[in-house]
Amino acid sequence: MKTLPIYTYGFEVLRKKTRKITKVDDKLIDLVRNMFNTMHKANGIGLAAPQIGLDISLTVIDISHIEGQEKNDPLVLLNPKITDSYGETTIEEGCLSIPHIRESVTRPEEVYIEYQDLDLNKKYIELSSYISRVAQHEIDHLNGKLFIDHLSKETKSRIKQDLSHIKKGLVMADYLLADIAKKDKAIDKRKIYSGS
Repeated sequence: MKTLPIYTYGFEVLRKKTRKITKVDDKLIDLVRNMFNTMHKANGIGLAAPQIGLDISLTVIDISHIEGQEKNDPLVLLNPKITDSYGETTIEEGCLSIPHIRESVTRPEEVYIEYQDLDLNKKYIELSSYISRVAQHEIDHLNGKLFIDHLSKETKSRIKQDLSHIKKGLVMADYLLADIAKKDKAIDKRKIYSGS
């Protein structure tokens, strides 16, 4: 399995609405494996395709290694959309694409999601509590939205300089980051899919 570089704040792909997946083949299955591997190596709990440079509607989630969340099986969501939500809760969030920034975000407590599995079967899932938040965060990525978009003007102003540093590539992480020098170059999707 391949560890893929994480695309950080400032890469255009993070602000694009993703394309629907209409075909599942061996390349996509390999991509899912590589995404799980990349997420685990980065100690992440969710990873969306735009975060590895692809504008397709795919996210993987695994919170089973977090204490108290062991009962939650890893999820692969293709073309997910939130169809309903209830309640409200505020919890601190971070993002592999925005290293070292964590802020409190208010989101619905419970969500209903329609998605497709790896056989392209339509599925419905009800999520609440922590995994609900993770799914919402990842589905935001598929719609070109980042958790910082939910913050107040005051908070955005406070973290503006940190975001500027990330955008310029002046940030380090203990996981592989995409080369900021290649920010405006086309993504070679074949390499990412094949894991080569």
